[in-house]
Amino acid sequence: MNSQLLIPMALYLVAVFALAIYSRKQGDRSGGFLNEYLLGSRSMGGFVLAMTLAATYASASSFIGGPGAAYKMGLGWVLLAMIQLPAAWLTLGVLGKKFAIESRRHNALTLNDMLYARYKNRAVVIFASLALLLAFFGTMVVQFVGGARLLQTVTGLSYTHGLMLFAFTVGVYTTIGGFRAVVMTDTVQGIMMIIGTIALLVGIIHAGGSLGEMITDLHAIDPALVTPYGPNHFLSEPFMLSFWVLVCFGVIGLPHAAVRCMSYKSSKSLHKGMVISTAMVALLMLGMHLAGALGRSIVPEIDNPDQIMPTLMMTVLPPVVAGVFLAGPMAAIMSTIDSQLIQASATLLKDLYLNYINPNAAKAPDAESKLPTLSLWVTGIFSLLVFIAATNPPDMIIWLNLLAFGGMQAVFLWPLVLGLYWKKATASGALASMIAGLGSYAALSTFKPDMSGVHAIVPSLAISLFAFLLVSSLQYRKAHPATA
Repeated sequence: MNSQLLIPMALYLVAVFALAIYSRKQGDRSGGFLNEYLLGSRSMGGFVLAMTLAATYASASSFIGGPGAAYKMGLGWVLLAMIQLPAAWLTLGVLGKKFAIESRRHNALTLNDMLYARYKNRAVVIFASLALLLAFFGTMVVQFVGGARLLQTVTGLSYTHGLMLFAFTVGVYTTIGGFRAVVMTDTVQGIMMIIGTIALLVGIIHAGGSLGEMITDLHAIDPALVTPYGPNHFLSEPFMLSFWVLVCFGVIGLPHAAVRCMSYKSSKSLHKGMVISTAMVALLMLGMHLAGALGRSIVPEIDNPDQIMPTLMMTVLPPVVAGVFLAGPMAAIMSTIDSQLIQASATLLKDLYLNYINPNAAKAPDAESKLPTLSLWVTGIFSLLVFIAATNPPDMIIWLNLLAFGGMQAVFLWPLVLGLYWKKATASGALASMIAGLGSYAALSTFKPDMSGVHAIVPSLAISLFAFLLVSSLQYRKAHPATA
């Protein structure tokens, strides 16, 4: 193990714990455990909103899996990754203001609170809760695998030991600090990501001689690496269109991104957050994926593409500098897993246990003292299950991450967007949309019929939308025959 690498990483983890403890003390003064733990008392400013949204969006897939794919596919994958540029702007623009207004009007603390306030239907909430937990389980496995592989590459620990260290760190600091700890660490992590991205890209270009020389090297390895379509014409036009739907437009339907739209403090914060988060996503996506693609000219062979980013950092940067900036990928992974862990905890604790299993628990005189302990157990057990699943990792985490992303979008996109903006939206329509979207996505992803490069998310969202419009229109017409 290299102490020059380990010491900066250790200091970073200590700082994360310190922020979590500070956040808990701030939360203790705010009043109301659930409002503080799940939404940070709706107190985010514009810069913090931008940092937490961009940091949550830039996950292990962006810092580990995406660059790994660019390493294999070349510059075409860099171009493809830039499709994600307006993702944060779309999420805040479509959901932001109306979501915040409605969540405050109904005192909604979770995404499923919003669904119940709009549709007044328990079946919608229960189905959404179960689908969210299933999808989050998959995406959290991706983050655990990414964190473990990063620690494995940097420290020389075994994969299992790296996984144990990462799981313990994330689970403890998320449980201690709640949502406020998540957004505060996301802000620090977002800054670390930007600095680390710039430092790595400069180091790679310096090590490779020049940008032109590196592109020449890529062409010598495989001419397809410098084309828009990649080896074997993998990046076809239908795939690119599908990818835009999956990682840009469909991001509006991601629960852990949508909940950020409930927690900022003013319209000024929203507008500032839209600008800053868009710029940050653009810089991160271009920098990390370009680093992965160009890195092939420096490290032509590697056992696992997911290890290319930490390998490059240790190759092109001095040890101390590499140790500092390896916190960038670690920050990206932790900033996503903590958000998803909070959402999963909220779904289990608030949406299912307090709403349906034991509604009296939140009304008990000692609820404020018991709920933190209960949240600790819920978060800990869910983290343990994810840890067990991550002990047998896939070869490339990006595909598992995109699979889970699509599942969440197929369930949540239309019920969220149409529920906000279409007065004829009904509970039956929302439930039909969720079932049709998830069912078709699961079937297409499992049986993989030949769709000429079109990803399963495109027909799944089309089927989901059709089911929503059809059932809602019929039900609305039946209930309002004079105005239909």
